[in-house]
Amino acid sequence: MNTPDTSTASAEGPGDVRVGDVMSVALVTVGKEESVLMAWEILQRTGFHHLPVVDGEGRCIGLVERSDLAVVCAQPAASLSERYADELVAGHRPPLVHDDTPVTRAAAHMTELGVDALAVLDSVGTFVGLLTARDLVAVLAGRPRRPRRTAGTGPVMFSLEPVLPYPFDD
Repeated sequence: MNTPDTSTASAEGPGDVRVGDVMSVALVTVGKEESVLMAWEILQRTGFHHLPVVDGEGRCIGLVERSDLAVVCAQPAASLSERYADELVAGHRPPLVHDDTPVTRAAAHMTELGVDALAVLDSVGTFVGLLTARDLVAVLAGRPRRPRRTAGTGPVMFSLEPVLPYPFDD
């Protein structure tokens, strides 16, 4: 008979774990002025399922899900190059949670909203990470928590910039 491996299980229950302890902090974001085609390319290359859309100050103005973007990308490519990421999130406030919120409350909030990711803000309202359903499953599986961030440190966010081929003189 196989017994479950509990060697990585936390002594704390899920109700004791805070969002900031388990959220994803290595994020790829897209600027609101970026094309829909670039947003799709970023999701394809990273394998991520959620893409935070940020404004010029790095504030999260929305989350684009891979499935929603796939529907939009079914349109002709020429029209997609003239559509921008901010159009994908216009009129939709991003689902938010604070980093000190218990994960059980965040999970209930995700369930109420019917979403599988929440943008995470710190105590002063700065976008600091993303809490996904995968992060919650890891908590339930007893995955060791990350060390708590120290003041003044934020997420590791990447923005991909398009690189155009160099025009060679013939």
